[in-house]
Amino acid sequence: LGIMEGKNGRHERAMKHFIIAAKLGDDYSLLSLRRAYAVGFVSKEDFASALRAHQAALDAMKSPQREKAEAFLSAEGSRKG
Repeated sequence: LGIMEGKNGRHERAMKHFIIAAKLGDDYSLLSLRRAYAVGFVSKEDFASALRAHQAALDAMKSPQREKAEAFLSAEGSRKG
């Protein structure tokens, strides 16, 4: 949604969508916010808040089971290649 709003010239709404998505752990949205912050479309406070929430979302997704599955899939991928 952020991309579509940005293309339609509604940059403020686009930034709101990117902030929401970044807070849920979306890497692309965080990158978009970083770029927008660099040119002044996003305040320092909004970017910092999104960054903290993004990290918290990533931390919440960590578990021993996920790490084990990731290691297994990485090993399987290296055997095929």
